Amino acid sequence: MSRLSGLPIYLLFAAALAACSHQDRDDFQGYVEGEFVYLGSSQSGKLTELSVARGQTLKAGAGTFTLESADETAALDQAKRQLAAAQSQLDDILTGKRAPEVASVRAQLTQARANARKAALQLSRDEAQFSVGGIARGQLDDSRANADAANAQVRDLSEQVEVARLPGRPQQIAAQRAQVAAAQAFVAQAQWKLDQKRVAAPADGLVYDTLYRVGEWVQAGSPVVQMLPPQNVKVRFFVPESDVGRLAAGRAVSIHCDGCAADIPAKITYVSNQAEYTPPVIYSNENRAKLVFMIEAHPQASDAMKLHPGQPVAVRLQ
Repeated sequence: MSRLSGLPIYLLFAAALAACSHQDRDDFQGYVEGEFVYLGSSQSGKLTELSVARGQTLKAGAGTFTLESADETAALDQAKRQLAAAQSQLDDILTGKRAPEVASVRAQLTQARANARKAALQLSRDEAQFSVGGIARGQLDDSRANADAANAQVRDLSEQVEVARLPGRPQQIAAQRAQVAAAQAFVAQAQWKLDQKRVAAPADGLVYDTLYRVGEWVQAGSPVVQMLPPQNVKVRFFVPESDVGRLAAGRAVSIHCDGCAADIPAKITYVSNQAEYTPPVIYSNENRAKLVFMIEAHPQASDAMKLHPGQPVAVRLQ
């Protein structure tokens, strides 16, 4: 007795047909399979717009569905405002004090210079008076102290004018630049989350099914639209063990289907290295004839939409 490895009925049918029919070893039975693309969003939300319908053909980049995005829109607006505030603070640090503030310091410097000249004149007179005994030494000392204080004030205000023209300290500027960079990152993050609320078709293809209706809540990661790009349509067929050795990727085949106007050309893209049917451990010639291997072939994208997943086909080697 042979053991079956849990194969579906179509594989058993293919195996039996391949083992029992040797009239034309270039014809094999198979079926069409589609590798579907499930479009979903990384964010949760209520489905507000479904732009496609089942059976519709889309171009890459066409919108498919939109989720509610009020929260994400507000978050993006907040992030942009925070970025603008951080950038303004950086600009303020880089430009130094405002012109009116610099002008005020300059006015104080002008007054200090006038006071210094006045103190210098008074000191000169007191020194002359002291030399002839006209004033006491204490008065002369006071004049010198006043002159020194006036000169010190001039130096202090001169430095304040220079400092007012300078930008902030390097460490302060670096810290504010980091704040700007962080705000830019928040904007990018908020923009990405908002973009996730509107999902577009990644490639040309057929809308095979829609899985939600407008108004329903969609969990993050749940597919809303099921697409079938033409490059994801393939044909699977099965060949006996005695024939698999002459098949390789790249070999041309033709696909015949009921109702097709003409056979569809395709190329083998995959040859399985495992049998789909398991005979007893001892491989007799009879049991070896029951081994079948799965082969996959892809038609051209322009012909792929003529085929439908689940459709039985006949494949002929070229």
